[in-house]
Amino acid sequence: MRRRKKDEHDRRGPPESWEPLLRMARIATLPLERFLRIEAASGIVLIAAAALAFAWANSPWAELYETLWSYPLGLKVGGTAYERPLVWVVNDGLMTVFFFVAGMEIRRELHDGELSSRRKAMLPLLAALGGMVAPALVYLSIAGGPEVRSGWGVPMATDIAFAIGVLALLGKRVPPALRVLLLTLAVVDDLGAIVVIAFFYSSGVAVSGVLIAAAGVGGIFLLRWIGARRSVAYVAPALVVWGGFYAAGIHPTIAGVVVGLLTPVRAWGDGNEVISPAERLIARLHPWVAFGVMPIFALANAGVALGGASFDASATAVAVGTGVGLVIGKPLGILLVSGLAIRLGVAALPRGLCFRHLVALGFVAGIGFTMALFVAQLAFVGSPLLGAAKVGVLGASAAAAVIGLALGRILLPKQEIHEDIDTADEAEGAASGRRS
Repeated sequence: MRRRKKDEHDRRGPPESWEPLLRMARIATLPLERFLRIEAASGIVLIAAAALAFAWANSPWAELYETLWSYPLGLKVGGTAYERPLVWVVNDGLMTVFFFVAGMEIRRELHDGELSSRRKAMLPLLAALGGMVAPALVYLSIAGGPEVRSGWGVPMATDIAFAIGVLALLGKRVPPALRVLLLTLAVVDDLGAIVVIAFFYSSGVAVSGVLIAAAGVGGIFLLRWIGARRSVAYVAPALVVWGGFYAAGIHPTIAGVVVGLLTPVRAWGDGNEVISPAERLIARLHPWVAFGVMPIFALANAGVALGGASFDASATAVAVGTGVGLVIGKPLGILLVSGLAIRLGVAALPRGLCFRHLVALGFVAGIGFTMALFVAQLAFVGSPLLGAAKVGVLGASAAAAVIGLALGRILLPKQEIHEDIDTADEAEGAASGRRS
């Protein structure tokens, strides 16, 4: 009975706190904590899916693996057929949901999160920029030949789930502020990868397709204007946007980002809704993406058959360029740009963090995996060099995880309980405005 009273008192907060404001603070910080927990657990599922795909592709049942993902799906009407292999359905269809959630998260960060003000945004923004440019330059310095040059975008991306999962393994050595910084950096990183995909890995743009996509966007604005609140009402115009991007020659998953950016990040304002449509959809879809879409993508794309593979000069350059770009280029870019920005006073480290935390974060950010494999599919579509790029991504991601974990245990001391609380309060305070 005494314990129950204590728990009720803890939930109420200090006597001088205003209960409605305290409730809103809990609502604001809960999504961030939930997001980080889901991403950390998703990293474990991703590892299992990738390991299964790799083992399957190199087992006596390798032919079954290829047959499964090459299986045609589609519609046949009379003599007309529209079919695509199962791997296309995963990469161009299911991954649109992944990009939709990413788009909503980016929109939320820009609205009232770590990217909502110049002071908050400068460090993760500049760190992510350095972490994208340096790997691309490293890749081009190793694999700059005409036949392999298109892979420069592969080592630019950070896998949020894997990276946060590695930090979770470090336990109390990682202050909450470092997890928030990594999450924000990865969001900017995703935005950069989306821009690269849209402008450099899409075929020639057809105006008719752009007009179709614009009509779908107009439909979304119209539904918002008339006050349509049911999410299912927006499915039809979202599909029109997807079809328009596909017809335009722009990778259709970008449609997910566009629709995500158009999702309202404010509550409707009638007093009956405490969270925004974007927050509600992220809460619903994020577990499905983390434990469904991403593992299926890993299972479909991480199966690299090594038997009989011939690593000629070009393939070796792709694999080495990708690997070195992620393991060396990524942390080097993050640390150099971040250190310069901090020294010049352009950006500042969050309270409780020091340069040692940035070192650990830089190497953990070298875990590319999901987005790197996705870009590799676009950079080397139909090319035998795709297998080499996948080997580079998988090997580098594993190496970056091991190095990041080792450096975290060496460089980061365990936080005392009171330090954890102080830093958590700071991180929650910084994040309290993230969720509308």
